[in-house]
Amino acid sequence: MDFFDVINHHRSIRRYKPDPVPDDLLTEVLAAGPRASSSGNMQTYSIIVTRDRALRERLYEPHMEQSMVLDAPVLLTFCADFHRMRHWLRLSDAPDNFDNFMSFMIAAIDATLASQNVALAAEARGLGICYMGSTLANCDAIGRILALPPGVVPVVGFSLGWPDEDPAPRDRLPLDGLVHYETYHDYSDDDIAAIYAERNRKGWERYMSFPELRARIEGSGVQNLAQIYTVIKYTRESHTGFSDTVLRYLRQQDFLEGAGFER
Repeated sequence: MDFFDVINHHRSIRRYKPDPVPDDLLTEVLAAGPRASSSGNMQTYSIIVTRDRALRERLYEPHMEQSMVLDAPVLLTFCADFHRMRHWLRLSDAPDNFDNFMSFMIAAIDATLASQNVALAAEARGLGICYMGSTLANCDAIGRILALPPGVVPVVGFSLGWPDEDPAPRDRLPLDGLVHYETYHDYSDDDIAAIYAERNRKGWERYMSFPELRARIEGSGVQNLAQIYTVIKYTRESHTGFSDTVLRYLRQQDFLEGAGFER
C-alpha cells in the first residue's frame, strides 16, 4: 500500500480471525519500531509481545474486559523503560539522572513514537490493530502481570492480528481546527461550533447505533456528544482515579524522586 493510503485507511479493529501472525511477519513489523525518532537516541522503551493465551486471559480484566484482548492472537505493550539504560549507566560508572518525572515523559514519548511506527508497518502488511487506553490507566496491574522491574511503565498497547471486520474509517476533526500557523490562535464560539459540527453529528449517530449504549444514553438524560464524553465515558471520578493509579505506580517504579508529587 502507498504510505498515505495506509495512514488514511486506518481503522480500529476489534474483531480478529484466529489465524496466527507468522513469526517473520511479526519480526518485520516490530523492526519498524526502533526506526522511530528517539530522544538522544537513548531508545528508552521496551516492547512486550504477548501471544500466550493464559497471559492474555490475565490481562483481560485490567484491559477493561475488551474482547480483542482474547480474540487477537497478539498483544503488544510499549513501555517507558529506563531500567535497561540505568543498568548500563551502573556498569559504565556513570551517574543516574533519570529517576524523575521528566525522564518518564521522555521514555513515554519514545515508546509512543515506536508504537506508531509498528502500527503503520502492521497495517501496511494487511494486519489490524486497536490501541487500548487501558494500558496506561491500569499500568500497575498490567505491570505486575508482565513482571516489569523498577524503571519500566506500560504506556501504550494494542491488539494485533488479521481483521475479521471492515469498519469504515472514523471521522476526524478538520485540519483547520487542529493546525495553528506561527503561534496559537484561540477559538471563538463560532470557530468551535464549525470545528465540531460534523463530529457532533457523526459521533452522536455512532453511539446511538449501539442498542445497549443508546439505552444508557437515553437513561442518563445526556443530550449531546460532549455530554457523552464527560458524563458517561470519561467522568471526573474515573480520570481522578486513573491519575492516582499512574502517579502511585510512577513512584513505585522510581520515576518521581524529588518531583514534588504528594500522592
